[in-house]
Amino acid sequence: MSIPRIIHYCWFGGKPLPPSALRCIDSWRRNFPGWEIRRWDESNFDINAITYTRQAASTGKWAFVSDYARFLILYRHGGIYFDTDVEVIRPMDHITAAGAFMGFEKSHTGIGVASGLGIGAPAGHPFYKKIIDLYSTLTYLDNEGRPLPGTVVAHVTRLFLEAGLREEDCLQTVEGITVYPNEFFNPLDDATGRLRVTPCTCSIHHYDKTWCDNYGPLRTRLTRLLHRIFGVTTLTRLRKLITRN
Repeated sequence: MSIPRIIHYCWFGGKPLPPSALRCIDSWRRNFPGWEIRRWDESNFDINAITYTRQAASTGKWAFVSDYARFLILYRHGGIYFDTDVEVIRPMDHITAAGAFMGFEKSHTGIGVASGLGIGAPAGHPFYKKIIDLYSTLTYLDNEGRPLPGTVVAHVTRLFLEAGLREEDCLQTVEGITVYPNEFFNPLDDATGRLRVTPCTCSIHHYDKTWCDNYGPLRTRLTRLLHRIFGVTTLTRLRKLITRN
């Protein structure tokens, strides 16, 4: 089955889209001519669908609502999902023609399958059903009302590993989904802010971190500067030392 010509994005919480998101959405229009772009928010998606999304919404953590919503939306409707900080820099016809896809994200902590970079599938994909079923068993908060550890990258990567994915940054097909190497959808190193675009690069995830507080962008710029000066490993060790003490 082919991927329907629909690009989905989620914007929960009621705030206006920032200019950076509008620029990214414009890049989708330029590189996916003729595709429908469909917004999902509280008006057309039930944020109380499962315990996980209800708890995340109750604390204003809208990005975690989107973590579940994207998979349910694509399972029901098919198409492509992008985070609103993903800029598409060239047409992706060769990607969509090859069928369902996701992409690797690399960081100093390892490698994982990151759905925010962009994912695509026909409706009813069985692996998406596995993800939806997993989320239906999760809670966002513990018994004390504190956010539990675990990210969508960790949850999805674990399911892929159980299905035979190798933790190697290379083209792989697992459960009918092609997982593309890091350079395709993730050329920006979030830790340092360094950008490495190759002839294979289709999009850039800018890590706008709209789910952070108002100091998120400033914190990101400062952290990236320090990582470039002192190195990611050194600062990570220092952070652990300070936390331990």
